[in-house]
Amino acid sequence: MIKLAFLFLVFVSNLYAGTIDPVVSDKKYIEYGSKFECVGIISGVYNNDQQFMASGVAIDNHHVLTAAHVVKNSVSCRFITSDGREICLNKVIYHKDFIEKNYGFFDIAICFSEEPINLNSYPDLYTNNDEVEKICSIAGYGFYGTFETGAINIDNKKRAGLNIIDSIDNHLLVCTPSYPDDAKKTKLEFIIATGDSGGGLFIGEKLAGINSCIMAKDKKPNSSYTDESGHTRISQFVDWIIIHKSK
Repeated sequence: MIKLAFLFLVFVSNLYAGTIDPVVSDKKYIEYGSKFECVGIISGVYNNDQQFMASGVAIDNHHVLTAAHVVKNSVSCRFITSDGREICLNKVIYHKDFIEKNYGFFDIAICFSEEPINLNSYPDLYTNNDEVEKICSIAGYGFYGTFETGAINIDNKKRAGLNIIDSIDNHLLVCTPSYPDDAKKTKLEFIIATGDSGGGLFIGEKLAGINSCIMAKDKKPNSSYTDESGHTRISQFVDWIIIHKSK
C-alpha cells in the first residue's frame, strides 16, 4: 500500500506544522479560506511511487504556481480545485537553481494544464519591492493547530488568515506569529503548516508569495510562537514566471 507523504516545510521527516491564534475560532479561518478560490490542492506521485499532497495557486486558466520542493521528482501531478474538480497538470517546471538543502532559495515551480481550470478569477502578480510591513493574507491546505500546540491535525480543509510581513531573507518573505499583547497582532493571525507548501501569500488581491518553509530557532519547527514562516517572494520571480508561461 502506498503511503501518503505530506510535504514538510523544512524538508525534514520529523516536522509538524501550521497554526492559528488560540483565542480565535478555527471556523473563522475556514470561512476566510473559502475566499481564495485560486488556492487548491496539488497532488501526485513521485518517481519512487510515493504519493504527495500540498497546495498550489492558479494564476490563469492554464497555469498553477507551487513550491519547487512540492513537485521536484514528481512523475504525475494534478490540481484539485475548491469544488473538487481534478485538473491534470501536463507539464511541471521548477526553478533550475532550486536545491533542497539550500532553504530559502529558488523554491518555486510553475505547472501547465491543457485543460482549462475555469475559475471565476485569478490573482495578478505582486511586482513591487515594498512588501515589508504590509498586511498579507496566507492560504493553504495544511495541518492545523494553535500557536501554543503547534500543528497536530489534518482534515484537508482550506484555511487562511492574516499576518504582517516582518522581513526578507534570501528569496523569502518572512512572517511570525504575534503574541496576544503584541500591538502588531492582526485579527486573524496565521502562519503556514505542512501541506500549506505551495499555497499563496497575498497583498491585497495580488499574489506576493508562495508558501515555502518554517524556520525554528529552537530546532522544533512546529509553527509555534517562536517560529517563522517563509514564502518565496513573487516580485523576484515575475520575469521567470512570464518566460515559462510562454513555453
